[in-house]
This record gives sequence, structure tokens and C-alpha cells, in this order.
Amino acid sequence: MGDAATTAIEAWFNQHLPDEWRTPAPEVTVDDDEILVLISLEGEFDSAAAEKTAVKEFRETTREQRIRIATEAQATFHRKVSWGVRTGTTGRLFTHLSIPAMTRLRIRERKVLDTLVGAGVARSRSEALAWCVREVGKHMDEWLAELDEALEKVAEVRDKGPAG
Repeated sequence: MGDAATTAIEAWFNQHLPDEWRTPAPEVTVDDDEILVLISLEGEFDSAAAEKTAVKEFRETTREQRIRIATEAQATFHRKVSWGVRTGTTGRLFTHLSIPAMTRLRIRERKVLDTLVGAGVARSRSEALAWCVREVGKHMDEWLAELDEALEKVAEVRDKGPAG
């Protein structure tokens, strides 16, 4: 997904979200299938129960607005819109997609997945593969960020074309 498209989608949400949802700025994550909007809930929560209550209240009282905004965004960007909130360092997704991804694995790779299933880390190969991807994502953020930067540079050079 190009950086310009992501920037345009972020700008669209900043124009369409209510003011109280934009302080601090929402976290908008975009891929080819989905737009995930995480709204930050401000405030001090004196307990996990108070935090859970605030999340539940936000979800219930904003449902109609979120549906209206999502419907318009989905028509505009041809991607599903998912919602969630962040309270401090904790995030909670209300809706999100789970997209299948086809892959071909050799016997050694399947053995890794089967070991995770056998050990009870995952219930299926699919769940084990998702677990592996999450773990790589957690531990490879810096490398993935560098790779994203490199891909953006490649796209810039490609868009410029030959100097002629």
C-alpha cells in the first residue's frame, strides 16, 4: 500500500471523525483489505474494571456513528473498516477481519506448525502460522520498518521513470 494512499485515508478519517475522537489523533492502519481505526480513550482509570466499563460505554454509545462513518469510508476506499480503542498501552478491537492467506510449506516448515499444535500453543496449523507471524512482527518491528522504507524508495524511483 502506497504511503500517499495511507495519508489520504488518514486525512479522510481526521475530517470525518468527531472532534472528541481525534484527541489524541486516532491510529489508522491500512492494508489492501482493511482500514483499522483505533481511538484513544483519555482519562485515568483507577482499576481494570473502570477501564473495561469505559471501553464498553464508548463502544455502545458510538455504535451508530461508527457504522455511518464506516459505511461512507467503505464506499470511498473499497476496504472494510474495523474499529477499536486504546486505553493507555492496552488496545481492544471491536471488529476486525481475519483474511485467509494461502501458502505452500515444505515438510520442515509444516513440522514447525505441527510441533506448535502438538505442544498446545495453537489448535491448528492455521492458528500456528498466525502465531508465528505475530511473533515475527513483535520481534522484527525495526527490520520491517526498514524494509517498508526501502519499498517506498523503490516506488519513488519507479514512479520517476527513466531520466530520458
